[in-house]
Amino acid sequence: MPTPFPAGALPELVLADELPTAAVVAVPTVPDGETARLAGDLPGGLDVDVAALLARETAKGGPGEVVGLPVTAEGDLQRVLLVGTGAATPADLRRAGAAVARRAQSAETLAVDLRGLEVDGGGLRALAEGLLLASYRFTRKAAPEARALSSVTVVGAGALQDDLAAAVAVARATAVARDLVNTPSLEKSPQWLADTARALLDDLEVDVLGADELARRGFGGILGVGQGSSRPPCLVEARYDGGAGPHVVLVGKGITFDSGGLSLKPNASMLEMKSDMGGAAAVLATLRAVADLRLPIRVTALAAVAENLPSGTAQRPGDVLRQYGGRTVEVLNTDAEGRLVLADALAYADQDLQADVVVDVATLTGAMPVALGKRLAGLFAGDDALAAQLEAAAGSSGEPLWRMPLVDDYRHTLDSPVADLRNIGRPELGLMGGSITAALFLREFTGGRPWAHLDIAGPAFTGSDEDERTKGGTGYGVRLLTAWLTALAATGDRAAA
Repeated sequence: MPTPFPAGALPELVLADELPTAAVVAVPTVPDGETARLAGDLPGGLDVDVAALLARETAKGGPGEVVGLPVTAEGDLQRVLLVGTGAATPADLRRAGAAVARRAQSAETLAVDLRGLEVDGGGLRALAEGLLLASYRFTRKAAPEARALSSVTVVGAGALQDDLAAAVAVARATAVARDLVNTPSLEKSPQWLADTARALLDDLEVDVLGADELARRGFGGILGVGQGSSRPPCLVEARYDGGAGPHVVLVGKGITFDSGGLSLKPNASMLEMKSDMGGAAAVLATLRAVADLRLPIRVTALAAVAENLPSGTAQRPGDVLRQYGGRTVEVLNTDAEGRLVLADALAYADQDLQADVVVDVATLTGAMPVALGKRLAGLFAGDDALAAQLEAAAGSSGEPLWRMPLVDDYRHTLDSPVADLRNIGRPELGLMGGSITAALFLREFTGGRPWAHLDIAGPAFTGSDEDERTKGGTGYGVRLLTAWLTALAATGDRAAA
C-alpha cells in the first residue's frame, strides 16, 4: 500500500503451520473453573509445571491477561507468554493480541501459537488487528529508536490467509489515519493534507479544489472557516469505483488545527487540536482500505479541509456565510466551525454527486465525550436501516458507537432572524444538547438522503495506551467504516440507499 509515513510502519504479519524459531512465543490460556488452563503446548524442550504456575499467578484466562515464563536455556527463544483469550470471541482475541504485542515489543520476532485454540476468520482478523495496532508508534524525535519487533507469525490458521490479508489491509489503513492525526499542525497545512491524500491514493482519482475554485463554485462554509489562516483551505475529493452497489459518499471534517478562531479556545483545549481532522483522516484511510480489498462498491471520500485561526481576516461572530447550494448561516460562534465545512461537503454530495447514502465523520462537539466518554462515538441517523448497519459494523470491528436521538423539538433553536440558520442553538433557551443541535444542523444539508453522522470527538484521540489503541490519534472510524462497506458490498443491500 502506498504510504508516505514510514514512522508508523507496522511489523510484518504472516501465517504458518509449524512453530518457527522466534524470540518470544505466545500460547493461549482459557478459563477453566476458578483458574486458567493452557490451550496448546509449550515450545519443545521446556519442562514447566504450567498448571502450578498459573495457579500461583492466580491466572483466570481472561482476555489480555499475560503470564510471563522466562527461558533460561540457551537458544533463540527468550520468553514464553501465556496469554488469556477468554471465550475466544473476536473482542477477546483483539485484546489478547494487543496485550501480547505490548509485552513482546522489545523482541525482534514473535510467534503466536493458535494450534490449541479454535479460531475462525473473524477471530483471526481481530487477533491480527490487536497484534498490529498495539505495535504502532509515532515519533518526531531527532534520533528515533528503531522498531524492535519486526516480524509476527501466527501459527495454526493457515486456511485463513484471505482473512489475514484483509486484517492487514485494514490495520495498515488505520495506522495511516493515526499518522495523519499525529502529524503536528505546523507541518499539517491544508495543502499538506491534500498532497498527502494524493500520495496515499495515487492509484485512484483524486481532485483538490483550492481556494479560488471554492470561491468560484460557492463553498462559503469552507472558505469562511479558513479565511483567518494564511494557509488556504481546500476540498479533497477521492473516488473508488468497484463497479457495483450503491454510491456511498464519506464526508470527513478536516480542520488541521482548531484554535476556535475569534471565539478562542483556552490553551488547555487546544493541546489535542491537531486531531480535529480525525474525520478526514478516517474517510481517506478507509478509501485506501476499500481499494486494497477491491470491494465491489462505489465510494467517494470528501475531506473538507481548513485551518481555524484568529487574525484580521478571520470570520467574526455575527457574520453570515453562504453555504454551497445557497443557504445562508449566521455564525454565532466561530468555534462551531466543523459543521460549516461539513455542510458544504454534504450539500455537494447531495446536489452534485447524487449520493445513494452519505456518512459523515467528525470530531464535532465537546458535548459528545461528556455524554459517552472517550471510547464510544455518537451515531445520529435519520434512517433506521442505515443505523442498524452501522451498529452491526461497530460490533464486529471493535470500534463502538451509541445511537443518539435527533430531537426535532430542538430544531427551532437553529432559526436565525437574519439568515436561514444559526451555526449553534440559541444559548438563551438553555436547552443544551449541543451534539444534537449540531447533528440537526448537518441534516439540513443532506437533501433528505439516507445519512448518518458519527461524532468521534471522544474516541479519535487517547491520552494513553489501552488495548489496541495507542497514545495519540486512534484512527477511529477506519475499521468501522470498512466493516460496514464490506458488508454492504457483499449483500448489495440498498435498504439504506
